[in-house]
Amino acid sequence: MPRATLNQNLNLNQNQKPEHTVQATVRSSVSFKGIGLHSGRPVRMVVHPAAANFGIWFSRVDVTDRDGMIPARYDAVPESQLCTKLRNEAGVEVSTVEHLMAALLGCGVHNALIEIDGPEVPILDGSAAPFVRGILSRGVQGQGAALAAIEILRPVSVEAGDARATLRPAARLRMRFDIDFADSVIGRQSRETDLCNGHFVRDLCDSRTFCRRSDVDMMQANGLALGGVPGENAVVVDGDAVVSPGGLRHADEPVRHKMLDALGDLALAGAPIIGEYEGSRAGHMLTNRLLRTLFATPGAWRMVDCTAEQAASLPGVDLHPEDLAAVA
Repeated sequence: MPRATLNQNLNLNQNQKPEHTVQATVRSSVSFKGIGLHSGRPVRMVVHPAAANFGIWFSRVDVTDRDGMIPARYDAVPESQLCTKLRNEAGVEVSTVEHLMAALLGCGVHNALIEIDGPEVPILDGSAAPFVRGILSRGVQGQGAALAAIEILRPVSVEAGDARATLRPAARLRMRFDIDFADSVIGRQSRETDLCNGHFVRDLCDSRTFCRRSDVDMMQANGLALGGVPGENAVVVDGDAVVSPGGLRHADEPVRHKMLDALGDLALAGAPIIGEYEGSRAGHMLTNRLLRTLFATPGAWRMVDCTAEQAASLPGVDLHPEDLAAVA
C-alpha cells in the first residue's frame, strides 16, 4: 500500500483510549538503528502507525526496481533455519523478524508499516526488549474496527526428529516449552506461562538469543552471524560456562528466549491466537510448519470477533507503566 494512501486511511484519535475489543496500532512512528545479526550490516528501521485491517507489512525502502512490500504472514516464510525470513512474490526478503514480531504481538499492536533499509531486522541486544521499549514509549492506539482472533478448536501437531510443536484448545494464549542441550550450563529447561496481562513484557521480552561457541565458529566460517557480539547481542555458551560477559539475565534465559521466538513466529498467523502452544525442542521452521498444518486442517480453527473477555486475555492487554520500567 503506498504511504500516502496509508496516511489517508489512518483512523486514529489521540484522545481515544484503546478498547479491548478493537484493533490497535502504535500512536506514532518509532525508529531503531543497529546491525543485522547474520549480515553484520547496519540497518535503520521505522515502525509506523497503520490503518485498521492493514495488518503488519515490511517495506524495503532500499529496493527500487521491484515490489518492496513484504507481508508478515506465515505463508510468506521460505525454508530457513537460523532465523525467520519473509519473502514476497518478487523475491524481496527481510530476515530475523521474530523478535520484532513478538514485541508487536506482546504489546497488542495489530497494524503497522515497517520501513527498513536493508534485508535484516537489527538485532539490537538480541532480545525483544528494545522493540518493546520503543513501542510502549510511543503508546498503543485503539482503532475503530473489531479485533478478530484465531480460536483453536482441536489439537494439531507436527514433528521433526525429536522436536515437536502442538496447538490445542484453551481459553487464552498459553505456552509451554521444553529444551534439552548437551551443554550443562543450559541442560534441560522447561517453562509454561499465560501470555496475558503483560506477562510477555515482564517475563520473556528481555531474554536474548543464545548459541554454542562451536556453532558460532561454524556460522562465522560460513559467512553468518557476522554481527554477533557475545554479551552485546547474544548469549554464547561453551559446556558448563557462559562465555558472554555478564552471564545470564535469568537462570532459564534460554528457554524463555525460545518462547519469545515461538511467539514471534505465531504472530505470523495474521491474528492473535486463542489456544495453547506447546514446543519441545521446536525451532522456527517447525512452528511455521505447525501454522501451515493448522490452516490446512478443516475444523481445527475458526476466526472469531473477540468478545471483551476473550480480548482481555490476549497479549498486550493490561500493560502498565511499571511493565515498561521492567525493560527500561
